[in-house]
Amino acid sequence: MTAEAQSRPAASSGTFTLGGDLPVTRLGYGAMQLTGDGVWGDPKDPDEAVRVLRRAVELGITLIDTADSYGPFVSETLIRRALHPYPDDLVIATKAGLARPRPGEWVPIGRPEYLRQQLELSLRHLGVDRIDLFQLHRIDPQVPLADQLGELASLQQEGKIRHIGLSEVTVAQLDKARKIADIVSVQNHYNLTNRSAEDVLEYAEANNIAFIPWFPMATGDLARPGGPLDTLVHAEASPSQLALAWLLRRSPVILPIPGTSSVAHLEENTAAATITLTDDEFVALSAVSTPAAGGARGWRSLLPKVSRS
Repeated sequence: MTAEAQSRPAASSGTFTLGGDLPVTRLGYGAMQLTGDGVWGDPKDPDEAVRVLRRAVELGITLIDTADSYGPFVSETLIRRALHPYPDDLVIATKAGLARPRPGEWVPIGRPEYLRQQLELSLRHLGVDRIDLFQLHRIDPQVPLADQLGELASLQQEGKIRHIGLSEVTVAQLDKARKIADIVSVQNHYNLTNRSAEDVLEYAEANNIAFIPWFPMATGDLARPGGPLDTLVHAEASPSQLALAWLLRRSPVILPIPGTSSVAHLEENTAAATITLTDDEFVALSAVSTPAAGGARGWRSLLPKVSRS
């Protein structure tokens, strides 16, 4: 392993250029877990949250993803406390379009005046004049899509948004959205065991749109004692690292954003960028969540091949 891979392992994940002009490390950090229980209120240990954010930058991560609804606004204000003034290469992506009336409740609101208000608040909470990547957190079915994205496009023309992204959309919605505004990213639920957004990923790859999988390490029963991923755990890789390494190998447009409130866990996640899967390992991992995978038996012969770059 090179000295850079040891000190800044996120750099080993490579880069993706958002919108043709904004490079980021492919392995980023998702800041949802920096809030209190239920993504509501302040964290139990705000100082540790600050340490996590600062350590993420030290590890070479240049993409941090958050949202106005995380807290609400707790995640954004912690990012400002920890990292402002921001490094020149740091890209902070935030979202609006899901209101939080109370803990456990998420309500899509896509009215143009609401989106504008939330954008202005995010600018204030993050301490910036422009949001690098502003994502519509959910499409509001009660508001025409042209009105929702049209407002974001207007804010972009005003210089308050650099690039526009979407979250939890279908291929049809993404295609329709691209006729209204320039969409550079899409954030959908996707991981080793949940690939329901495979068609969206394929569309994104074909059009050089960043695909940001949320909940990227949902290994579930695969990591249970004696399960397929548990069988793979050895000195080189943990189940979560294998899940992230698989995502990074799956497509060059995938930008995983694993989240955590622990520095130790952050360091473990980021080290996944240094893991190189062989072709056989990737194929076996791709099949491991299906009956055809052959369970853990097919993996045992592959264990020695997992290596770090």
